[in-house]
Amino acid sequence: MRIDDAIAWAKSQLKASTSSDVDAKVLLCHALDKPTSFLFTWPEFELNDTQRSVFTDCVKQRAKGKPIAYITGIRDFWTLTLKTSPATLIPRPDTEVLVEQALACASGFQNEAIDICDLGTGTGAIALALASELPKSNVLGVDFIADAVELATHNATLNKINNASFKQSDWFSSVEAGKFNLIVSNPPYVETNSPYLQQGDVRFEPDSALTSGEDGLEDIRHIIHLAPSFLCDAGALLFEHGFEQGQAVRNLLVQRGFSAVKTVQDYSGLDRVTLGYWKN
Repeated sequence: MRIDDAIAWAKSQLKASTSSDVDAKVLLCHALDKPTSFLFTWPEFELNDTQRSVFTDCVKQRAKGKPIAYITGIRDFWTLTLKTSPATLIPRPDTEVLVEQALACASGFQNEAIDICDLGTGTGAIALALASELPKSNVLGVDFIADAVELATHNATLNKINNASFKQSDWFSSVEAGKFNLIVSNPPYVETNSPYLQQGDVRFEPDSALTSGEDGLEDIRHIIHLAPSFLCDAGALLFEHGFEQGQAVRNLLVQRGFSAVKTVQDYSGLDRVTLGYWKN
């Protein structure tokens, strides 16, 4: 099987997917352990038996709907390459909006060494992106799932990031009483009975990282209630949330006493990140 034949075959197997061409090439690069440029440079390259076996198995998994990130075990986020696991949510491009807004908030501290907490860190994507951009900062990522903590720690080593650490904690339960300049979170925010849970990659992701009560806001309420005890003066709390939850999250922050509350849209023009500042 040549590279061009392999791509054509994979696309025929993945024809139900709108991303069949991209998926085929990503999986082939994974099987060959080569960059995308290799596919275009050597279309006549013949796959050996091992490469062909790995590739066909990957395509079959994708045809059943399994996310690319779980098949290959990696996902690019921000400027990082992260290991992924079925125990954690797959990092998504829209979450980079949360990173951008956190960096904007951090700029208000005039490049001083700041403390940041990432709640529900998963792969460590948000914590590591912030740590990489703010080398003077100290970033703590916490997650209730022990496997997620182990994965995030591994991703820090993989990306040679030394100013981020990770620990197991049910939100703030095991976080020491320190004052953070920024608290960021991409918590579960999907309604328990949402039809979204039966669509696409989400079908394979852990419910614990997705759902949060009937309205999807239980965890956000919990974090907003407790966060002031962990924020320094003029510290900021930032959430990623569902595109229809902006108003509700703004209301919760204002009711708790946060100021300068605002919602920022994602790359599709949908409400995605809401933040507010705490004044002690």
